[in-house]
Amino acid sequence: MVNEWLTGQAPVALRGYRRYIAGMPQAAKQDRLSLEPLAATAAAIRPVEWRAAPAIIGYDEAVAFMESHAARIAAGNASELVWLVEHPPLFTAGTSATSEDLAGTGRFPLHVTGRGGRLTYHGPGQRVAYPMLDLKQRGADVRRYVATLEEWIIATLAAFDVKGERRADRVGVWVKRPDKGEGFEDKIAALGIRIKRWVSFHGIAINVAPDLSHFSGITPCGINEQRYGVTSLEDLGVKASMADVDAALKTAFEKLFGATVEPAEKAAAVAAAR
Repeated sequence: MVNEWLTGQAPVALRGYRRYIAGMPQAAKQDRLSLEPLAATAAAIRPVEWRAAPAIIGYDEAVAFMESHAARIAAGNASELVWLVEHPPLFTAGTSATSEDLAGTGRFPLHVTGRGGRLTYHGPGQRVAYPMLDLKQRGADVRRYVATLEEWIIATLAAFDVKGERRADRVGVWVKRPDKGEGFEDKIAALGIRIKRWVSFHGIAINVAPDLSHFSGITPCGINEQRYGVTSLEDLGVKASMADVDAALKTAFEKLFGATVEPAEKAAAVAAAR
């Protein structure tokens, strides 16, 4: 099963990460909160292309593009890419989704997908970021890659004075909600990835200003305790456009993963080199 998503032998240290990563075997919990993010990208690695889709992208279209681009990266025929998209209202079921998770999904299309994780919602007002990165050049450490994705989300939220936090027993990034009661927390961002030939795809989703009622009736990420809900920047009183969030994502990404380049800048550099 592991060979389906990762070329070569899976390190023992990856066990316990099946909630995030497609193809993970069942294992005891790991102390993932103690992991440090990946070191900043080495200077020898070329800047990562940074691209935002100008319109709503269908989920099947997005997956087909990621599969193709990730394969080209693995073959050495394409540059690394972060692709920012919004999807129409839909649900996705990852490799750890159960039949109980799927109750209440009839209102929007359901896509069974190859990423790690369980059930989640995507829709307008949610920024989805799909990093397609060559992890062989970045230490070949999947656990630390996941930790760095979490840190990327947390740093992005901090730009809007929102304190995002990780939890050992729950996936995603959470914010405390003392206004709702003691011990209440809401999920503001989710993540789930797939890795093939050491190239990552799928990624993270941050709730900027989606219709939170679209989460009702489902069990997102398998969490159904009353004190754990879903929130967004808008719900927390933050007035931020998608462009504002994209700028914060880019700044945080560059501090963790290294330089980026916009498509126009990349085209100009190629033209200048001719």
